[in-house]
Amino acid sequence: MDTFTIPAPSSTVSAVDDTARLRATAGFVREQDTSALLSRVLPGLDGPELRALTDQCSFAHAAVLVFPPDEHTLRTQLTSCGLAPDAPPQPSVVVRRRLATRHRLAAADLDVRILRPAVHGPAGERRAVEVFALTTPPGSDLSGVAAHERSADHEAHLAFDVTRPDPLVLRGLLASFVRHGAAADGGGYNPHEDGTVFYLTAPAGTKTAYRRVELYASGDHRDVLAEHLAGRYAALPAGRSGEAAAERGQVPEARPAVRQPEASPPAETLLRLLTGAWTTQALATCARLRLPEAMDLHTAIGAAELARTVGAHPQSLATLLRYLAMLGVVAEGPDGFRLTPVGALLDSAAPASMRPLALMYGGAFYQSFAHLAHSVRTGRPGFDHLYGENHFDYFVRHPELAALFDQSMAAGAALFEPLPDHPVLRAAGAAAAAGTPRTVVDVAGGTGELLGRILTAHPALRGILLERPEVAEAARAALAGTAAAGRCTFAAGTFADVPPGGDVYVLSRVLHDWDDDRCRTILRHCAEAMPRHADLLVVERLLPEDGSPSLATAWDLHMLCNTGGRERTAGHYARLFGECGLELAGHTPLPLGAHTLHARKA
Repeated sequence: MDTFTIPAPSSTVSAVDDTARLRATAGFVREQDTSALLSRVLPGLDGPELRALTDQCSFAHAAVLVFPPDEHTLRTQLTSCGLAPDAPPQPSVVVRRRLATRHRLAAADLDVRILRPAVHGPAGERRAVEVFALTTPPGSDLSGVAAHERSADHEAHLAFDVTRPDPLVLRGLLASFVRHGAAADGGGYNPHEDGTVFYLTAPAGTKTAYRRVELYASGDHRDVLAEHLAGRYAALPAGRSGEAAAERGQVPEARPAVRQPEASPPAETLLRLLTGAWTTQALATCARLRLPEAMDLHTAIGAAELARTVGAHPQSLATLLRYLAMLGVVAEGPDGFRLTPVGALLDSAAPASMRPLALMYGGAFYQSFAHLAHSVRTGRPGFDHLYGENHFDYFVRHPELAALFDQSMAAGAALFEPLPDHPVLRAAGAAAAAGTPRTVVDVAGGTGELLGRILTAHPALRGILLERPEVAEAARAALAGTAAAGRCTFAAGTFADVPPGGDVYVLSRVLHDWDDDRCRTILRHCAEAMPRHADLLVVERLLPEDGSPSLATAWDLHMLCNTGGRERTAGHYARLFGECGLELAGHTPLPLGAHTLHARKA
């Protein structure tokens, strides 16, 4: 479709213009072939390199920014273009910031939302039209912004999803785009979706009307993003081998991965997968040696000096550090090694430190994964097979491991930072602030990390945390001295002891530990304790209904091997709720593949 152009607005800007732009964008997305489109976006890209890029990314969507007067009009426009959003709109961190910068406005005043109605490509590929929407009522102060943006179409872009978003592949893709004339043009990390976007300006000779390109990688890749924004990849001269660039510390091993597709990609892919255990143990060893505590984000340190500090063999530590550098956990320079923001998360003193997770995944859970074949053959947890009992009972007899597990859960709770902003909690907080008492009951709430966040965000709410006696005491100590301390009580007990009379009940990462029968028991205890008006918020990773790649798929295997539980689809949870006198009212996404499922009494 070489004649496609982005629709230009008429002199009288109206909703009709936005409808035409939406319709044209949808038509473009439906017709494109990834390989052909890449060759048009990057003139001169052909042969082996084109095949390599096509293997590593796929055309995902084209974006358009519209300015509906209200939500109803936007829905009408989408429907008229055959576009049906399958999820609620989400905040756009990146576009909001770009608009604020361009028009010298406060980002907080720009409520930009993203919708991604699905369309299908010529071979049935699932794609989307990415619709950024900034509500602009007639006569609004934003009318001038709308007119300018419709005319300039700054946010119109093509997007490609990175199919294997690890740091090496990302660096290689970015280097290849830059080498063919593209230039870094911003980007950002969106915690609402747990995804990182890399924007590039298309080359001068590009053969599409789109002047911006987005590479989208699931997960947090702010380290690579910082290099992208600093123009690091522009330093790679064309014609210089990837190995030479890696020796200069510019893009370690990234360009060979792109430039040499003839080196048997299936074998390389399998080798990369087979080394996953090495990565886990390298990260766990980094945490055990407390390397992050001995390093700095800005000042490099030599391997020999670092070895003396942490009590390690210098040459062996240097080998580990080079591997960690390849993973993006540390960065290597002429003066030694420094910590990256990723590695800093393994510092025990870091906010929401993930050190306990590294020690758990590299310790007891790692060892039980050696018995995954037993789990697959029998349906019983490898953990039970290795240790002779389920992991909750085992942890009771090993307090140091139980404490580490609770710490790892507290670290994970930081991933659900948007939860306190859920409409149910906002409504409860508003009612409490108006003088109507409201209580949040966190069932099996660990050491109180999540409940503490909720109570801090809503100062008028009160909380009850139900946990095993020893964990409840740990939660009491963790919340002592915080803004939530005086408004939280602690109940020691089991799932049979769910406190009655609460207004909002929370089950965060609990149900996935158990099989369906046990889940039904837990949900019935909650339903019996809930008054008629109460809400239940369940936080879990959801398996995609369509089988698409997801973090939940990995955790499903983890639960099989270590707890005997499972991850589930939204439909599966809806059935469980229905069998326990509850009904699913809806679900909203959280970072890292998690969702909040909202249930009420049927």
